[in-house]
Amino acid sequence: QVQLVESGGGLVQSGGSLRLSCVVSGGTLSHHFMGWFRQAPGKEREFVATISPSGGRTRCADSVEGRFIISRNNAENTVYLQMNSLKPEDTAVYYCAAKYRPAIDNNDYTKDYDYHYWGQGTQVTVSS
Repeated sequence: QVQLVESGGGLVQSGGSLRLSCVVSGGTLSHHFMGWFRQAPGKEREFVATISPSGGRTRCADSVEGRFIISRNNAENTVYLQMNSLKPEDTAVYYCAAKYRPAIDNNDYTKDYDYHYWGQGTQVTVSS
């Protein structure tokens, strides 16, 4: 069973930066697409970023493009989300997700129902 544990959330002022980490266990990370999603109070969970199994392809939501960077280190079983120029509207619980896909796949997965495994989430709060 694949397990995901996020860390790195916290309280930061507007314009600041945070780096989230997601440590994956129980599976071969290089066989999984990885994604970050977030959910703000009273809102639906939304896509933030995704990265292909090799790390060669990434995609971010328009709302974070140019500010957030997703990356991965398969040897260390860890996925990262570097968040820069944070805004109050980035405040949410951030979730790491994994989609098992060992075959070559040129799709980008941006829907939460595409993913098989989820972490427990980490809170990010951006003050104005």
